[in-house]
Amino acid sequence: MMLSAFYRHLITLWPLLERERAFRPWLTQLPPLLAEALDPDGDGHLPRFGEALALVDELPVAERVELDAPAVRACGTLTDEQAETLRRAARMLMPWRKGPWRLYDLFIDTEWRSDLKWERLRPHLPDLTGRRVLDVGCGSGYHLWRMRAAGAEAVIGIDPTRLFVAQFLLTRRLLGEHPVWLLPLPLERLPVPVNGAFDVVFSMGVLYHRRSPIDHLLELKAQLRSGGTLVLETLVIPEQAGQLLLPADRYAGMKNVWFIPSVTELTGWLRRCGFDQVRCVDTTPTTPEEQRLTDWTKGQSLSDWLDPEDARRTIEGHPAPLRAILLAEKP
Repeated sequence: MMLSAFYRHLITLWPLLERERAFRPWLTQLPPLLAEALDPDGDGHLPRFGEALALVDELPVAERVELDAPAVRACGTLTDEQAETLRRAARMLMPWRKGPWRLYDLFIDTEWRSDLKWERLRPHLPDLTGRRVLDVGCGSGYHLWRMRAAGAEAVIGIDPTRLFVAQFLLTRRLLGEHPVWLLPLPLERLPVPVNGAFDVVFSMGVLYHRRSPIDHLLELKAQLRSGGTLVLETLVIPEQAGQLLLPADRYAGMKNVWFIPSVTELTGWLRRCGFDQVRCVDTTPTTPEEQRLTDWTKGQSLSDWLDPEDARRTIEGHPAPLRAILLAEKP
């Protein structure tokens, strides 16, 4: 069921790929990559994901949507039985990391208040009207809908995590048909378009997870057309803490954090990769208001990873999470 739901949502993407010369490499290279990415062999979670999606397939599409709202919303009326079906399907796809969502009367209070990040970005957001947008590491796709609400003509997200793909398919089924798609691929496996295809590329919360951050920046650049804008949101360290943090083991409980630069250092990386007009438009500490445990998550969250004696430091003794938003242009 998950595979059929996924390929069903791609039907409207293919005309865009066929129409635009830049996407011609995708037409031949994407099909085998997608088949490999969603190969069901050895994944014991896929039956559960498929069951959840089969449940929502019985529900009506929203009568109205609110995409430019803190909780992306599908509006309408469900019977008590339908509401319980939706609740059960959504609970089958826990944990929900990025949101929040309001699907009919069901409020999914996600671990991350992704709306707060969007509000920090909004005053500096490039004009998305009529633009093609790529969101790298999009998770369950919360920001894809906010980008669409900001006027984007076509929004493509990529994320290799199958749970996030299933969550996206659930929300998209209820929100209805929009030019918003998610591909289950990491950036390094995404075909490179001819001379770049996207007007704006977002990479938010990804760079510090990459073992080779310079390669990540170059891969982002390759997806952009000339004159396109990169929106890079990532962890940084305060300038007084030095140029670069390479955690010996974990950072804020996370094993997969490699390089955390200062804003000055990161600006240098972007310029070395050939970007210009590089500017930092926001730096904000992450707080337990923005990242916390809820009924829709499990395990630990930010409060567990901060030093209980000094919230300015992580439990490992590193500077506490500080997030920056940088914009840069591809010449």
